[in-house]
Amino acid sequence: MPACQTGEKVHFLCASRTILEPDCAITLTPSPLSTALNLASRAYLENGARLLQARGTIPMISASLRTAFTAVTLPLFADILNLAEVYASIAGQSSLRLRLERITGDSCRKFHVDYVTLRLLRAYQGPGVQWKSDGSEQINTAAPGDIVFLKGRKFPNWTENLGILHRSPPLSSLSATQRVRLLLTIDTADACMCGAEHALTPIIEQ
Repeated sequence: MPACQTGEKVHFLCASRTILEPDCAITLTPSPLSTALNLASRAYLENGARLLQARGTIPMISASLRTAFTAVTLPLFADILNLAEVYASIAGQSSLRLRLERITGDSCRKFHVDYVTLRLLRAYQGPGVQWKSDGSEQINTAAPGDIVFLKGRKFPNWTENLGILHRSPPLSSLSATQRVRLLLTIDTADACMCGAEHALTPIIEQ
């Protein structure tokens, strides 16, 4: 792995580990896209599959998804694997579920907590996840590139008192050219895999 990616991985690990603290429900690490990653993710939006999903160890996921990326979009593939390693280290899991999706409409409009253990989100293009404290009207939105970790209801000793709700950002209010997101989601391997019938979806069961 190139030294720059190794350095990024260490930075992301250090910045995100606070998600494991009992009173922490969300962490956000600002991470503007490099020029190469921005170009690769834009190219993927133009020509890549609408939905990619895979489940298994990182080597299994890598082997499953490699052919879905071209020479132009390889920086995106490398970043995804880098973040998978970060997630695996923080979650203490060797087997993951990974999802890369082009989103062009409103989804998950209501603020909620996912029924998962721990979730990583990174929007490579378009707005990132929105969140707020339960009972608050102030809505926060992650910027493109921001790396977000969210605890779900299955996290050990999770409690309603954590009080952080999130949703997908509404796209219908944006101009037509802005109504698109490229979103990476990483979960533990037991997370639900849905929508597989609609697109290229390499799936590897552990």
